Amino acid sequence: MKIPILRKFSKTAIRTITHVVTPKPVAALTFDDGPHPEYTPPLLDLLEKHQVRATFFVVGKMAQQYPEIIQRIAKSGHVIGNHSWDHPSFPHITSRERFTQILACTRAVAPYGVRLFRPPYGHLNLTSHYIALLLGYQVITWNLVVMDWLDYKPDRLVARLENKITPGDIVLLHDALYYTEKVQYADRKPMLQALDRILSRSDFPISFVTVPELLSLGKPIRRSWYQTGDINWLNTLQELDDSRIARRYNLPG
Repeated sequence: MKIPILRKFSKTAIRTITHVVTPKPVAALTFDDGPHPEYTPPLLDLLEKHQVRATFFVVGKMAQQYPEIIQRIAKSGHVIGNHSWDHPSFPHITSRERFTQILACTRAVAPYGVRLFRPPYGHLNLTSHYIALLLGYQVITWNLVVMDWLDYKPDRLVARLENKITPGDIVLLHDALYYTEKVQYADRKPMLQALDRILSRSDFPISFVTVPELLSLGKPIRRSWYQTGDINWLNTLQELDDSRIARRYNLPG
């Protein structure tokens, strides 16, 4: 599918929101790839204990499998964004497939979803971004990674947050890993332990809000964000992990 109007746009004409400039000591925690039946409920317990609201960029296929978790996320005051139907790299699929991926996830999270889209892997090109805009979505990425998709110990994750966070940051975390290179990376307990330690600190200089709240508290910063990823790595990753996804999410097949 060709979109002729894209010829009118340069790579700097459509920009991705990465963070916010704000005088307030706030940042946004975001969680990708869920919901997960083992890890998302304790994360919600943890956020409730500390009275923190976050933003969940969910995979539509998992949302459809676990609607009760989606309902709990929404009723707890968190925001639910779109992370595609089954986590493909958008630059490596057709425009028709991009429309289908976003719309399928939209249906899976209805009526709780908001019009925020985060591309799987952070992979994005101009056409993908424009399709998201056509569907009424703002594209949200991040400016602070905690590297929780690796098997780092809680101390290391805590140190990254403590040392790097600043007001207005959008923090990338995961309550699940839809695809992962190694089985041990899928364990979310180190992330949960690290987050509990951060949120338990009364002297932590940053409070956490949802992405829509953060956007309302300052000036959103939009940057050119064009990442396509390596197709060979993506193919290898999918081949390694397809059989594990069914086991990890209790899916048939």
